[in-house]
Amino acid sequence: MRPPLTGGRGGGGYSGGGFSGGRGGSSGGRARGGGGQGFGDRGRGRGMRGRGRGERDRGRGGPRRGGGMKGGSKVIVEPHRHAGVFIAKGKEEALVTKNLLPGEAVYNEKRISVQNEDGTKVEYRVWNPFRSKLAAAILGGVDNIYIKPGAKVLYLGAASGTTVSHVSDLVGPEGCVYAVEFSHRSGRDLVNMAKKRTNIIPIIEDARHPAKYRMLVGMVDVIFSDVAQPDQARIVILNASFFLKTGGHFVISIKANCIDSTVPAEAVFQSEVKKLQQEQFKPAEQVTLEPFERDHACVVGTYRAPKKTKAATAA
Repeated sequence: MRPPLTGGRGGGGYSGGGFSGGRGGSSGGRARGGGGQGFGDRGRGRGMRGRGRGERDRGRGGPRRGGGMKGGSKVIVEPHRHAGVFIAKGKEEALVTKNLLPGEAVYNEKRISVQNEDGTKVEYRVWNPFRSKLAAAILGGVDNIYIKPGAKVLYLGAASGTTVSHVSDLVGPEGCVYAVEFSHRSGRDLVNMAKKRTNIIPIIEDARHPAKYRMLVGMVDVIFSDVAQPDQARIVILNASFFLKTGGHFVISIKANCIDSTVPAEAVFQSEVKKLQQEQFKPAEQVTLEPFERDHACVVGTYRAPKKTKAATAA
């Protein structure tokens, strides 16, 4: 048989006759029990406060981390040789694009506001080459990316739209970016971004089956591919046969490990270029994406290039 519950600390849990005694009976016990709960709450509260402080600290560190490119009169923005791309020269140099939606960041990138002589402000977004293969190719010294203001671009492997947003800045309101992404998770971010950037048309579909989105995409000037699949060359060839105009251009980022990790990267690049050459692709140049990406190359060229001999005879 259980011993009778006296007041004390435990007695607080039970009210009712018969359980009195101890230190001031059940009511006293309850009061003390309540106090205990109060302590617990206060302790919990303290914990919350501590956590809050941690968050505040993190918040406080934010601007400091984002320093360096402050803009204003100290930063000079010069046009890059690729149309639509700019270089911001301040304490450090950065690749930037003119923001299509001033005041809006896409992936928490730094933004630079530069005041013109007439007092108007232009906002630029810093383009991080460690997060974008196209930016890495530009800094790697690629001769031509063919993505310029007014161009229509088919972007395969758009992911959540980091690079797509910069391509959207490049082509401007006159151009158009058809962004194809298979993953629904990444596609959600892409669609949310496209709600604001009207020159992006998000297509959540497998790039291996261009027939599925043939009704959405018109003829394009450039195909940019970053799909990182073993059959990437086939995917690009298939999409080009549907959407790339004759004399159009392609920019392909090749990840060697994705295609064949057993052979050297150079051999992989060579075999991919050979596959493209067999299908009327004429690669003009190849640049490595080191030091930004390991074992990556960017191949740029022309599709169904018009034969020069005919032009010469006609002249």
